[in-house]
Amino acid sequence: MQDGNALAVRPDAGPDEDRNSGSREKGLNRVLHILEFLHANQRAIGIGNLAKGVNAPRSTIYTLVRSLVDAGLLEMAGDGNRVYFGKKLYLYGMDYVRGNDLLRRGRQEVDNLSRETGETSELCMLQSGRYTIVHSSPGTRPFRISSATGLQIPLPWTASGRLLLAGFERAVIEDMVSEDDLVLPDGRRLLLDDFIADIATAGAAGYCVTSGLVDAYTKCLAAPVFSAAGKVEATICLVVPIDTSEEKTGDLIALLRERAARLSITG
Repeated sequence: MQDGNALAVRPDAGPDEDRNSGSREKGLNRVLHILEFLHANQRAIGIGNLAKGVNAPRSTIYTLVRSLVDAGLLEMAGDGNRVYFGKKLYLYGMDYVRGNDLLRRGRQEVDNLSRETGETSELCMLQSGRYTIVHSSPGTRPFRISSATGLQIPLPWTASGRLLLAGFERAVIEDMVSEDDLVLPDGRRLLLDDFIADIATAGAAGYCVTSGLVDAYTKCLAAPVFSAAGKVEATICLVVPIDTSEEKTGDLIALLRERAARLSITG
């Protein structure tokens, strides 16, 4: 069975063409691994550590990195020994924002929510089976809540994760959630059955609130944004102090649901 990311080889391709196709596929996969590794580490990485991280020969990674640097997709850091994302990827990302209506409108809603409430606001989506913050706007409180665009967090740690998985079959959820994902930062372990029950509850309620999962000081309020097909396409959420009153929490949930409905595609 072919991997879903593999490039198909024509049935009539000859041995040399087969080898060339396989070599190109391997090279492409390594490029993708390089980009994923840099994204996961969020910092410039030396070539040696990059080769170890993607489990490839140093000489191969050096050649690929040089090609990516020449293309403007990667850049060498100030010391010339480390590599990170290049300006061209930033420009491609801006093109994506301009071309994606939900992301463009969602960024505006998140920024507006943060200004109106004074709380940290986020737009979140599924990316490669992980909860991903695609846009974040900090609140006005004197302490800063850890929230950054591009940050990926295990799905069971978040309110948004419970909404993003609403409607998924149990087998699919089990494939997406590893044993490590069920271990919270403080060492507590969530039960998969409890997480799946939370998903069903959140889907039925149309919102989700989690307290003290990522840290002991905050709770997360989230509401779903739907696609035209009725699938949860994204979530819009607020990260607030854990001692926020029930009355204020209720008001914030109502506001989130109103803004999420405005973002949703209804037809």
